[in-house]
Amino acid sequence: MEFNFKEVMTATMILFAVIDIVGSIPIIIDLRQKVGRIQSEKASLVAMLIMILFLFLGTQILILIGIDVYSFAVAGSLVILFLALEMVLGVKLFKDEAPETTSVVPLAFPLIAGAGTMTTILSLKAEFHTINIIIAIVLNMVFVYLVLKFSHKIEKLLGKGGINVIRKIFGVILLAIAIKLFASNIQGLFK
Repeated sequence: MEFNFKEVMTATMILFAVIDIVGSIPIIIDLRQKVGRIQSEKASLVAMLIMILFLFLGTQILILIGIDVYSFAVAGSLVILFLALEMVLGVKLFKDEAPETTSVVPLAFPLIAGAGTMTTILSLKAEFHTINIIIAIVLNMVFVYLVLKFSHKIEKLLGKGGINVIRKIFGVILLAIAIKLFASNIQGLFK
């Protein structure tokens, strides 16, 4: 367990870009309009628990099904690449079913702690110390909680154009991160 501020900040930014809670504001607003109140505390806590559990048990699950961390990290970098392309190009590559309630299932999983987030967590585990990833997860969940709690005010403040600009910026950052993760883990496949 080795605390490293740079690792915390890098992991925080990577998870922030992958979770894309700011880019999800239109979805959150739509959910709020359909079903009423959003359970921001519950969704944030459950998403955080899912991510931390996957951080510790994800590798064991992979071993159980016969996949090494490098393979998962490379696959994860490709998923992150496609998520980044969605954000930058404004296209929809991943098709999700429209959630019917704001319970834990659509918000905590898969909106916040989805496949991209889980893949990213294991990819980060191949490069960073666990304590730094946990801190990054907690920091992101605090931010997610605030966004969920104040989504209506954020929508008014940023407007549709502002949300789109933020989404594009984080898409480019995520694209660079995907390429870095791919390059640093592809070598491990051939050892």
